[in-house]
Amino acid sequence: MKDLTNLALFAHVVEHGSFSAAARYLSVPKSTLSRRIADLEDELGVRLLNRTTRKLYLTDVGREFLVHCQTVVAAANAAEQVTQFVQEKPRGKVRVSSPYPISQSLLVQILPAFMQRYPDVSIDLVMTNKPVNLIEEQVDIALRVRPTMEESSLIGRELLPSGQALYASPDLVARMGVATHPTDLITWPALSMHQSSGRYQWQLMQEGGEKVSVSYQARLVTDDLWVLREAAYQGQGVVSLPTYLCREYVAEGRLVKVLPQWQMPVGKLHLVYPYRRGLLPAVRVLIDFLVEQMPIAAGFAGIASDNDAGGR
Repeated sequence: MKDLTNLALFAHVVEHGSFSAAARYLSVPKSTLSRRIADLEDELGVRLLNRTTRKLYLTDVGREFLVHCQTVVAAANAAEQVTQFVQEKPRGKVRVSSPYPISQSLLVQILPAFMQRYPDVSIDLVMTNKPVNLIEEQVDIALRVRPTMEESSLIGRELLPSGQALYASPDLVARMGVATHPTDLITWPALSMHQSSGRYQWQLMQEGGEKVSVSYQARLVTDDLWVLREAAYQGQGVVSLPTYLCREYVAEGRLVKVLPQWQMPVGKLHLVYPYRRGLLPAVRVLIDFLVEQMPIAAGFAGIASDNDAGGR
């Protein structure tokens, strides 16, 4: 009988695309992993992988053998899930990736309540505005603001629309004059989040079809939305911020919408996770909790979809 551990290791190497990535995921030395796969090939008497300095390629035999190895891994995962379900309480660590703005404005309201409800689950929150490879970086759940889902290998749930608008203090509007067209903002001081593209532009569209791009030089650039909101309130510039973050300030008269008749592109907040036959209970309950609570925290209760949708 073949060593079932080696079969699982082989499946992990293929899934992660390299010995290095699989070794990081499994927390084992790369040399040990390479030796175990070599032992498996020697035991079988066939080559499963062709190795180059940059990539691994499955042989024809390796491709067929992989199907059976994946079955072994799935069965092991199912067995682990059974033990957790028997224990009834979700437990263990869930690794979550989220952009800074979402973490600071929404997760800060949600995660403490989740941790109180599920005391045996721990959260490893990775805050980054950069794209994350969920498999290589061992992320269970990622939150992303995108127009659509891009990766077909991920399962996604649309949580809520992520609308933006331009805001400024009443004093700044009085000083600069009421803007009636986006080009009026060229002379206004501006505030901004970091733009990964390096292009600092506002994209605006008027009902009826006119689209205008306005380039600007930001006086203050930071990914801390609270700092941007406060700087705008203090009259230091006009800024594009999520509408849910400024709703209270607008109601209190501390900020006003600039060019309210013009619309900015609307993204969508998605929750994504890797495709698996089943999810560990800790991951599943956190997904369900985020789907339920995110719209409430953002003031969009009832908007989130109730159905899982594959990436498209």
